[in-house]
Amino acid sequence: MSGHSKWASIKHKKAATDSKRGKIFTKLIKEITVAARHGGGESEKNPRLRTAIDRAKQANMPADNIDRAVKKGTGELEGVTYEEFTMEGYGPGGVAIMVEIVTDNKNRTAADIRTIFSKRNGNVAGAGSVSWIFEKKGYLEVDKKDVPEDKIMDIVLDAGAQDMQAEDDIYSITTDIKDFENVKKAIEDSGIKVKSAEITMIPKNTMALAGDKAKQILALVDALEDSDDVQNVYANLDIPDDIAE
Repeated sequence: MSGHSKWASIKHKKAATDSKRGKIFTKLIKEITVAARHGGGESEKNPRLRTAIDRAKQANMPADNIDRAVKKGTGELEGVTYEEFTMEGYGPGGVAIMVEIVTDNKNRTAADIRTIFSKRNGNVAGAGSVSWIFEKKGYLEVDKKDVPEDKIMDIVLDAGAQDMQAEDDIYSITTDIKDFENVKKAIEDSGIKVKSAEITMIPKNTMALAGDKAKQILALVDALEDSDDVQNVYANLDIPDDIAE
């Protein structure tokens, strides 16, 4: 199968660093709260909430934290009202960047994001400038050690997956949004653990960067992800493995 999901796997490696910095819980709580507010507090009927809770469990978030976040979203507990919006821009080398944001103060956060772009050789662009480069997809990861490649490929293809790649120590699987839950269930029903599962943005094409330009764009992405208000950063970037690490 063909396609590109390298940036998605890089994002997951970087997420491990975020966890060490103690920021991942804050981002997950916001996502759970917003998902519950928009789709209700029953995860069985709310796919976005179900995915957010799964990610929280993978990050070892205590069940009490998850429950409180859900109740704040449904209004059972008092909580902050969050607003979702997206900012788009370009980084060093002309790399397209999308930033998904959840905040309680849009004006403050928008100003902060503009500052981060400008300080790191990037610039914010208007709505729609780069969003056309990305497609919303389901994305899953399975550890290679857990299953042979031919077996997992048969499972995900039969369930409707669009793409699977073997990368380092994982299989990365891409699906259409409508098939995401079916593919995830098929893997789990086969007794195989899903290492990671989320709805994400996959670039239709990528730009290859190396050397200083690659390091600069990663520094920009790191700075954006370091903001508590930034949920996700997407870039149509292809960089050498030694720099990605």
